[in-house]
Amino acid sequence: MVVAPVKISLISRPGCHLCQVAHEIISEVIKGQDVEFEELSLLDDPDLMAKYREEIPVILINGEIHDFLRVDPDRLQSAIVAAGH
Repeated sequence: MVVAPVKISLISRPGCHLCQVAHEIISEVIKGQDVEFEELSLLDDPDLMAKYREEIPVILINGEIHDFLRVDPDRLQSAIVAAGH
């Protein structure tokens, strides 16, 4: 079976407490897995700011919205597994 690469993007902004919590949860869930992780700041991208200003943190898996505001570790792990198949 071929496993596709999985990319998680966290859309956040500096000073956002929920964003920091999301970063910590994502980092813990992906530890030891072959998952690419990037954090994108609303302040660096006007399009992201226009689209997600009120919903951060936003978590994307392979470019698709997985969740926003809160991250459930078990749900995230299941989504990573599903995205890799």
